[in-house]
Amino acid sequence: MSQSGATVSQECITAYNDLKLAKKYKYIVFKLSDDNKQIVVEEASPDKDWENFREKLINATSKNKSGAVGKGPRYAVYDFEYNLASGDGVRNKLTFIAWSPDDAGVLPKMIYASSKEALKRSLTGIATELQANDPDDIEYDTIIKVVSKGLAG
Repeated sequence: MSQSGATVSQECITAYNDLKLAKKYKYIVFKLSDDNKQIVVEEASPDKDWENFREKLINATSKNKSGAVGKGPRYAVYDFEYNLASGDGVRNKLTFIAWSPDDAGVLPKMIYASSKEALKRSLTGIATELQANDPDDIEYDTIIKVVSKGLAG
């Protein structure tokens, strides 16, 4: 277990391997359990529609200490596939997204920040990591430029 963060559940690693090796999913959204002690899978989906995935992050919620529900951070892994502008074929990049909206509560943001490394260490083969704090940060065109290092066509 990391110093102040949550532990990673085995289901996270299993789902990630299903995405990476078996191509069973297009993305996985991870969240903290209700007691903030463990990172769990919120959803693993084969859905290739970026906007559906983006909405899940934007609409994510978490509870604060008093039980009120507000905007919530999430982690996600998305299997990006893109064509190279040079015509040299298709590339895949597993991308880790740390979604922490600016208007989320301080406590959830702190716990997510302190737990991120534990999750990333458990998921081998991540090509790119993105920190997103605003819906504009997770526009498809913005992200594909970063993921492909400007080589997508």
